[in-house]
Amino acid sequence: MKKYKIYGLLIALSTIVVSCFDHEPKVEEFPSPDVAFNYSVIDNNYQLDYYVGATIEFRSLSDAPGECTWDFGDGTTANGNIVTHKYEAAGTYQVKLTVSDKGFLTQSILISDIRPVMTIINPVEGEICEVGTTLVNISVDLPNPEGLSEEYTWIFPEGTLNEAGQEMTTFSGKDPGTLIFSYIGSQTVRLQTRLGGRLLEDGVKKVQVGYTEEVPTLYYAASKGNIMALKLVNNAPESMKINPFDMGVKSGEHPLNILFDDQTLYVLDCGKEFTYYNDVNLNHGDGRIFVMSKDGSEVAVMLTNAGQYNFDDPFYGYIENGQLNFTDRNTGIARIGLGERNRIFNRTDFPYVVENARLGYYNLGLSYGAINACIGKVNGVWYWCKTYNGEGIFRFRDSDILSSPLGSGQTAPLPTAGWVLKSMHPKSFVWDDVRQVFYFSLWDTGVEGVYRCTLDQLEGITSTAGLTPYRLTFANGKNAIPIIKNGVGEGADGEYISICQLALDRSTGAVYFGLRSGDPDTKSGLVRYNPASGRLELVPGTEGVEIYGVAVNNTPSKLF
Repeated sequence: MKKYKIYGLLIALSTIVVSCFDHEPKVEEFPSPDVAFNYSVIDNNYQLDYYVGATIEFRSLSDAPGECTWDFGDGTTANGNIVTHKYEAAGTYQVKLTVSDKGFLTQSILISDIRPVMTIINPVEGEICEVGTTLVNISVDLPNPEGLSEEYTWIFPEGTLNEAGQEMTTFSGKDPGTLIFSYIGSQTVRLQTRLGGRLLEDGVKKVQVGYTEEVPTLYYAASKGNIMALKLVNNAPESMKINPFDMGVKSGEHPLNILFDDQTLYVLDCGKEFTYYNDVNLNHGDGRIFVMSKDGSEVAVMLTNAGQYNFDDPFYGYIENGQLNFTDRNTGIARIGLGERNRIFNRTDFPYVVENARLGYYNLGLSYGAINACIGKVNGVWYWCKTYNGEGIFRFRDSDILSSPLGSGQTAPLPTAGWVLKSMHPKSFVWDDVRQVFYFSLWDTGVEGVYRCTLDQLEGITSTAGLTPYRLTFANGKNAIPIIKNGVGEGADGEYISICQLALDRSTGAVYFGLRSGDPDTKSGLVRYNPASGRLELVPGTEGVEIYGVAVNNTPSKLF
């Protein structure tokens, strides 16, 4: 019996020992506070840039004594307190220094690829590069301390000429000589470079080419793109193309309205979800108003609704007396000073100037939740476009705004300015005070398009049958038909993107708008009403572009 007990005890002990070894924790390595290092570029030609091929010195600053082993993160190693290394490819590398028996430290190093640095030598700073006249030279600087072979291939935009007037499409060599740009707009010059036979990242230089005379500038917000600018030239030679300028500033999600005042562009972006969304937690807003200097060099946030109620996102605006009046999705209009920046929206700081229930139209044509479209003033009278739960343009004066909202069943006197385009869906309008004509857009099926009339004629339009004399058409007789089909374009009933905004060139009387075309025979793009011909026309260079808001800087300039 004792014998079996001893064997049982031995088996139990062995099980315990094995069990202990099976569950013994692994020894982990941790960085040591006694290990430290720094690094720097020691090639004079590279200065402080961590480029491919640059000689980088790594120096141990460790308090811990012992042999230093370096792992450069690219498969190579070295030993010593001070070592040098060159990386052969761009990327982020994890450099590890290990001091024998003392610990290690890992740091990241970002290595950029070499690429040519292109600099415009002339025109000198402050001068405008004018189309067809200004001589331009572009210099190239390429870091090459190892003296590797260099190959250069230039690719020029259409309309580039040399000093002799010959067309330049490509050029092989480091110096292409003097260039002349014969087209207006952003002219992008590209440079393909090989260093030691290895193709580098392209060099890119954008040359902003203005006109030879001072003319207005139009800005438009391109869908899924940038804010663009276009010189409004009317007397350019037929051979001269007028291309848009890429301002390098993102348009945003849905910038339905953009406004220009003085030196600044104001962009009202209502965010990703601009149609109905049941925001039960009141935190799905993502709209904002941001500002851009006229040349695109400065951008700042004016007001953001991020994380707030999504129906309070900014949709449409109107500037008056140093204030930007802006609507939410459907309830009312608030305002903010033009100089305000980095404000967070809340209804306490930005109360309604006017809302649906504070007008006599409420319960007599205008309902709660009436969807907003463009706003503005004509001869001191507010024009407020509505496209759902009350359709048409509701007009009123400041004196018509009630001090408190009307309740259900309550009424007040109707504003004397009156309600026009009843039961129609006007999305946008612009007033030409010089020529005393009013332009507006509709997306009602069968009468979609843009119209031009006097204010007296506007009063007389009491049904869609009365629209016909005022409809604007293309040269082929077709009107501007926007997309108004669910599931095809952006938006839904009451909130189709269609024609977001109209903008006026005061010098000529031309009116511009972005058309999301629902007609297979008409391309989307920037459309102009040309008063000289009395017709609509697609602006060259914008074919196929989906456009939200448009605005005109009516102060003439050669560039911006």
